[in-house]
Amino acid sequence: MTIVDTTTATLHWRPMTAIDLVAVNAIAAAVHVDYPEDAAVFAERLALHPQGCYVLGAADSSDAGLAGYIISHPWRLGEPPALNALLGAVPSPASTYYIHDIALLPRARGSGATDAVLATLLPHAATIADNVSLVAVGGTVPFWRRHKFASRDSSALTRKLASYGTDASYMTRPLSADPAGATNVS
Repeated sequence: MTIVDTTTATLHWRPMTAIDLVAVNAIAAAVHVDYPEDAAVFAERLALHPQGCYVLGAADSSDAGLAGYIISHPWRLGEPPALNALLGAVPSPASTYYIHDIALLPRARGSGATDAVLATLLPHAATIADNVSLVAVGGTVPFWRRHKFASRDSSALTRKLASYGTDASYMTRPLSADPAGATNVS
């Protein structure tokens, strides 16, 4: 997958494996302090849809450790899962492709890592649904807007997002008008 150069190492995205889950949980605990999730949540997402789970790590054989991850899966539009909740199964057919979580350690931020993983993930998502959705937390709405996501607000969504905090925003991005999944952000 696309190589991402940072000032500390050359990183690349690769498919997540069960062996990566310890590091993924450590990154989640470091990056998403206000949004804790049990290890079982990440393990279940990987088991349910491994095609949507990637880790960011050293491109060479060095043991530099992981610098980030993304977890995503098919889901139901307008019904984001509650924080720290198991799914049981993913719907088929799905009405959205849901980005459950992306987390980057400081050494990977600003490196283009999100652009790189979205370039692979969005074409995959387009084979499943005509849109992609996520819950933006921790002041990340402007970041996701730069990636062509728009907020969708409703009283029903406000109730569903309660477990994510008061600044949570459910966001969607159509894929049908952008079949190549290009991110084209600055």
